[in-house]
Amino acid sequence: MIPYPARVEPSDGALSLAGGLVILADPGAPHEARELARAITVRTGLTSTVQTIDASAPRPGAIRLRLDPNVGLTAEAYTLRTDASGAEIVAATTAGLFYGAQTLVQAIEAGTDGGTWHLPHLTIEDTPRFAYRGMMLDVARHFFSVEDVCAVIDRAASLKLNHLHLHLSDDQGWRLQINAWPRLTGPEASANFYSKPDYRRIVEHAADRHMTVVPEIDMPGHTHAVGIAYPELVEAPVITEALRAQVAELGQALPEAGVPFTGWAVGFSSLRIGDETVDRFVHDVVRELAEVTSGPYLHIGGDEALGTAPADFAAFVSRAAQIVRSVGKIPITWQEAGAVAELPAGTVGQYWGFVAPQDGHDDLARAFVRNGGRVILSPADAVYLDMKPDAESTLGLTWANGPTSLRRAYEWEPLAVVEGLTEHDILGVEAALWTETVETLADIDALVFPRIAAAAEIAWSNPPAMSAARTWESFRERVDALAPLWLAAGIGGVG
Repeated sequence: MIPYPARVEPSDGALSLAGGLVILADPGAPHEARELARAITVRTGLTSTVQTIDASAPRPGAIRLRLDPNVGLTAEAYTLRTDASGAEIVAATTAGLFYGAQTLVQAIEAGTDGGTWHLPHLTIEDTPRFAYRGMMLDVARHFFSVEDVCAVIDRAASLKLNHLHLHLSDDQGWRLQINAWPRLTGPEASANFYSKPDYRRIVEHAADRHMTVVPEIDMPGHTHAVGIAYPELVEAPVITEALRAQVAELGQALPEAGVPFTGWAVGFSSLRIGDETVDRFVHDVVRELAEVTSGPYLHIGGDEALGTAPADFAAFVSRAAQIVRSVGKIPITWQEAGAVAELPAGTVGQYWGFVAPQDGHDDLARAFVRNGGRVILSPADAVYLDMKPDAESTLGLTWANGPTSLRRAYEWEPLAVVEGLTEHDILGVEAALWTETVETLADIDALVFPRIAAAAEIAWSNPPAMSAARTWESFRERVDALAPLWLAAGIGGVG
């Protein structure tokens, strides 16, 4: 089971599963019951019938999903018990039932003959460590269809991740329809993009799996694509010797004003800070983004704005975060904005420095907490899934301390990254997939699995000292045991 539950008590015996399995659902959880039935079919090939729970008619061998708001469990917690009479998941919310269902499916074992299935008798009590458990997908450098994004949501949700961070804009493209600025998604700027109905489909699909979409429009840097559509909004590319060296190492071309950019170099673009038209642009984008986003967060980027003067950067990020607040959302920024003194109180910072901080990146993270905010940890040398998993991989990059093995992705502790942060100061953990080398869902699977499971366990489960199962050796064995389930779900790159 991944992520490993807070408490697992196995007992002798097993519950046999066969065709015609009955799932008895609380009237408030029909969707969770249908999702469980679907997942059982994917795992075993067995079909299930979903019925409403009837206390007067016990059904031996059935799986029961029971909502009990008075059970004393936190919002995402659940209990799971299996014995000779059947299986029961109890939770205070439908999210808890959904997560209990994921654990139940993982616990299903194949019989020795390969043709039968059973659930071992056990009792599980489980609750997440962090409230925010995320995955970021960069759809700007390479675009992915609504169907592919929904498939990523399904994969992430099965591991109890509950936030999908969509990186919707960068130097290479702008991927979301904005009515007030239609040329952003015109053919000259973005060949592929999400219409607002497309985006709503993604948001709704995520919500059905208890995931919150966190949209990111990266500003004031990473904005070359904005200038393709609206040249008056951006400065000319800042060409430094460092950029020339970066481009030369990559064997790619330097950015040019008015020319679409397909390279990987960063730090050369900037909006025209202080321009009234730019201010109106930010207002319009944030307002329209908030209108189609049901979750509480809007991410405004703020990373690698190397072409922007520090004073201009501070003024812009402060203003943009205030605009986010004005539409009723909580701003998230990358760690660089920790240097901004006038951020709205409560702004969330996303740390992408290394597990062992360098160059004062830990100071930037602590600044968000001093400002009344919290921190999302995305240490690049542990949970940047675009890093090669090994030196032989044809996909991925190596700038974050070289290839990131599964073991390195697993063996880090959130409280040990930024000295001085408490458990409360850490909102959660997010694994990130930038897509410079990623073009298809198969590519996503090849880089994401199985390392996403490491991030999911770190975000959900108790620290290693609190459970003998929270060790590298145990995790490696459990990854191997889950490979058949992942393969049955059509996830490539797992074997």
